[in-house]
Amino acid sequence: MAETKKTPKKTQYVNNKDFLAALITYRAAVSEAEENDLPRPQVPHYVGECVMKISTHLARKPNFVNYPFKDEMVADGIENCLQYIDNFDPEKSKNPFAYFTQIIWYAFLRRIQKEKKLLYTKYKLTEQLNIANMTSDRQETDSGKNFNDEVKMSEWSTEYMNTFIEEFEASKRRKVKKKETNEE
Repeated sequence: MAETKKTPKKTQYVNNKDFLAALITYRAAVSEAEENDLPRPQVPHYVGECVMKISTHLARKPNFVNYPFKDEMVADGIENCLQYIDNFDPEKSKNPFAYFTQIIWYAFLRRIQKEKKLLYTKYKLTEQLNIANMTSDRQETDSGKNFNDEVKMSEWSTEYMNTFIEEFEASKRRKVKKKETNEE
């Protein structure tokens, strides 16, 4: 019978027990500072490091890996964690990793929605400018190159842009319709 090798246990990038202990210590320091009217203590380096590791590792997940604004997503996740750090209650949960991962996950989703809105605005503006350019006539007296002559979009990028606009607008209509039916 062949001997099976046990694979060594993979060490996690955030030790949940140490993370929890650091948060409990930090909460105690915050409570003490509030009771004594002292300035709020700074978030411990270890807690910040854990939040940063969670955010950067989550950004590597297949759901988020191909977005060009990953740095903004990571920064939003860290910012939200620091914003809601006081809401973590060690008496309710002993899993700060899950708590902060959830906060970061939703921060990522909000960033993606913001970026999609910005992209929609850019594409819609581009679409309208191209329509305006196509309707303007070029006169015989016009000389030299026009800026619009040099700016040509490929067929693929035009198709992608139009599809993105259609899907974004359809999504908006569905959300409005859902909101209207929930209000009734």
